[in-house]
Amino acid sequence: MKKCLLLLMLSMAVGMHSQTALDKPSLKQVTQISPYYFGPNAFAVPEMLDGRVQRELRVELAADYFHGNRGDHTEDVSLKLNIPLWTDRANLTVWMPVMEWYRNSDENIQTCRIQPEHQAKARKGSLMGDVYLSIDMQLLKERRYRPDWVLRAALKTASGGDFYLARYYDSPGYFFDTSLAKSFAVGHNKDWNHSLRAALSTGFLCWQTDNGRQNDAVQFGVMAKYENRYFSLSETFAGYSGWEHNASNGGDTAHDRPTILRTDIVGHVKQFDIVAAYEYGLRDYPYHQIRLGLAYKWDILKRKK
Repeated sequence: MKKCLLLLMLSMAVGMHSQTALDKPSLKQVTQISPYYFGPNAFAVPEMLDGRVQRELRVELAADYFHGNRGDHTEDVSLKLNIPLWTDRANLTVWMPVMEWYRNSDENIQTCRIQPEHQAKARKGSLMGDVYLSIDMQLLKERRYRPDWVLRAALKTASGGDFYLARYYDSPGYFFDTSLAKSFAVGHNKDWNHSLRAALSTGFLCWQTDNGRQNDAVQFGVMAKYENRYFSLSETFAGYSGWEHNASNGGDTAHDRPTILRTDIVGHVKQFDIVAAYEYGLRDYPYHQIRLGLAYKWDILKRKK
C-alpha cells in the first residue's frame, strides 16, 4: 500500500509540472479555467466518500445525462473500478467518462468565449474524458463510540482534450480529502437491518490553469444516508471553493466555487448494485445530472460473511 501511495504522489508531482506556461503567472489575471465555463465533466465536484472504502472488487458502468442551464446538453458512458489492495482497509479507484456526446447552444458558446474558428465544432461532437485515480485508505473502523475515518488521495489526468471547445481543461489536477462517518441503528427488524448514517468531509483540491499557476480550493461535504440490507438512500451537499473569484483587478469572476446537491439510490440484488442518482448544481456548476448504472462485485479477498 505504501508503494502504491508513493507512486501516486510521484505521478501528481510530474503531472502538475508537465505543461509549459502560456504566459507569466499573474495573481491579477482571472483565467476562467473553472467548472462554470467548461463541460460538466471538466472537474466536477468529486463524489463524497461515506467514511468507508470499497472492500470488494467492484465494476460499475453508468450512463449520464447533463442538462445545462445555458443550453449545453451532454450524455456520456462512464466507468468506475474499485480494486482492493490486499486488505479491506485500502483500495485503488479508477473512474472516467469513457465517451461523451455534447450539443451546444449559441448562448453557451458565447459565455464560454469559444473562438469563432472553433464554434462550428463546439456545437456538436464527441470525445473521451479525463481518467481519475485515487488511493482510498481506511484509517479507523467504526466502534461503539468511534467513527469510521477514511483518507483519499486522487489524481486527475490530462487525458481529456478539446480545451479550445471548453470541454476539458487539458491540464492535470489532484485532491486530498478525508471523511468521518457514524452509523446509528434504527428499527428492530433484523431481516432489514436498518441504519442511519451521518458523514462529514473536508479536503484540498487543485488544478493547473492556463497562465502557469494553479487554482487551489477547499473541499467540503455533508451526507445523510439511510441504508438497509436491500437498498440505500443518501443526500449529499458538497463542493469546493477556489481563490480566483476574488480577483484583485476587479475583472470577471472565475466562478470557481461549484456547489451541488446530490441524491443517490442504490439497490442491492445479490452481487449486483443498481445505481440511480440526481445531481443539482447550486452554484458555479450550471448543470442537472441524471445517472443510471449497474455494478457487479467480487469478494476477491474471501472475507468471512
